[in-house]
Amino acid sequence: MTKRTLTLALAAALTAGAVNSAIAQQNFKIGVINSQEVLEKSAEGKKVIGRLQERDRKSQADVAKLDEDIRQLETRLSTQRLTLSEEVALQISSDLDRKRKERQRYAEDAVRDIQELQIRLYTKLQSELMPIIEQMGKEKGLDLILDLAKSGAVYFSPSIDITAEVIKRYDASKAAPPAK
Repeated sequence: MTKRTLTLALAAALTAGAVNSAIAQQNFKIGVINSQEVLEKSAEGKKVIGRLQERDRKSQADVAKLDEDIRQLETRLSTQRLTLSEEVALQISSDLDRKRKERQRYAEDAVRDIQELQIRLYTKLQSELMPIIEQMGKEKGLDLILDLAKSGAVYFSPSIDITAEVIKRYDASKAAPPAK
C-alpha cells in the first residue's frame, strides 16, 4: 500500500468516525407505525377490506357461473355427440370456445379491476392517514416515523410504536361529523 493510499484510507476512516460520532450525539426521536395493522384494525380499513372481499366474491361467483355454462356445454357435447347432427355439434363446439374465451377475459378483467380498486382505496386511506401521522409526529417531537410493513425492521422497542394511537385518532376522525 502506498503512502498516499494509506493516508486516504486513514482520512476516510476518521471522517466516517466523526460523522458517526456526530450522529450518535444527536438525539433523534423515531416512531414506528404498522400500516398493515391500521388497515386490519381501523374501522375504515375494515370497510376497505370488506369492499375488496365483496368485489372478489362477486367476481368468483360470475366466474363460477361461466364455469358451469362451460361444463354444461361440454357435457352436452360429450353425451349427445352420437345423436347430434354435425351442424349442431359444430355450433355447440363454437359456443364452448366462445364461453371459454369469455371466461378467460372476464377473469383477467376481474383481477385487473380488483387491483385498480385496491390501489384507489389504499391511496385514499393513506391520504387520510398522513395528516394524522404527521400531526402525531409533531406533537411527540418525532424526527422520523417508519412504516414497519415497508421498513424491513427486525426489532424495535414497543415504546416507539404509535400504531394504536393512529388507529384511535383515525377512527375518531371518521366518526366525527364533517366540519361546516
